[in-house]
Amino acid sequence: MLFKVVIVALLLFMVYNLFRALLIMNKNPEPNQVPMTKFIGRRLMVSVAIVVLLLIGLVTGVITPNPRPY
Repeated sequence: MLFKVVIVALLLFMVYNLFRALLIMNKNPEPNQVPMTKFIGRRLMVSVAIVVLLLIGLVTGVITPNPRPY
């Protein structure tokens, strides 16, 4: 159960970073503004971490895939 909570929390963090980048993209540029690429890069790293965690969970047996999708 903890594994699934961590995955959901990472997904929410990824969506948060996506919306932060969207807000920065729509604002007028300021000299001290954080670059949009910072949030896009975080989103990319979180998605890689999610894929790695899912693969580790499948290999160790913490999560099991659906045997038949239909």
